[in-house]
Amino acid sequence: MLKIVCWKWNAGIHKKKRMLFTHEHVNRLRNMVARHLHIEHEFICITDDPAGIDPSIRIIPLWHDHRDMGGCYVRLKAFSKEMAELIGPRFCWLDLDTVIVDDITPLLARPEPFVMWGDTAPGTPYNGSMVLMTAGTKAQVWENFKGEASRNAGRRLRYVGTDQAWIGATLGPHEPKWSINDGVYSFRVHMVEKKQKSLPPNARIIFFHGSADPSQAEVQTAYPWVKNNWL
Repeated sequence: MLKIVCWKWNAGIHKKKRMLFTHEHVNRLRNMVARHLHIEHEFICITDDPAGIDPSIRIIPLWHDHRDMGGCYVRLKAFSKEMAELIGPRFCWLDLDTVIVDDITPLLARPEPFVMWGDTAPGTPYNGSMVLMTAGTKAQVWENFKGEASRNAGRRLRYVGTDQAWIGATLGPHEPKWSINDGVYSFRVHMVEKKQKSLPPNARIIFFHGSADPSQAEVQTAYPWVKNNWL
């Protein structure tokens, strides 16, 4: 059974969004997955605060490894071999600032051991909003991470982000990826910057990395498809 994982931890106000992710984000993402993923799956939240999260969602307590580094470095432990037991042998993680608008089954039924969303920032090969993997298949991402020295490896390559920069530095730029050809879009890059108000015909899932969030009233007003699907 495929495991669908989301992350919620208390890191204070999000610097770009100037808001907190809440249990509502978790519950709505679960609802969207339930509507649009047509294979057997279990929804999981890795969190330090399960209050308000629907009881049907399995909770995994968030670990502390590399959490003090900020950003999303805490997620790197998902690459460890022990995740086969903790999460399950096959899983996909999704960011909370996400709107699913159509069937994502073709995205998550891919057979490759590792697939990651990619190429949303110039020169940076991956985006950490969506990752599909067989547990432990890329264990070097976790095993070779050495804190500040590894952070600098991504910076030397001028990669944007935290965990995604290290993933790129470790694996190189040529791992299998999803793109707009698969119906995977960036709200900021593919809609706001291109002044695209309506959904692309092939859209399946849209990620709101950046300052906008699907919970924001002004976003829902300007883009009615957000309000119609983020529920």
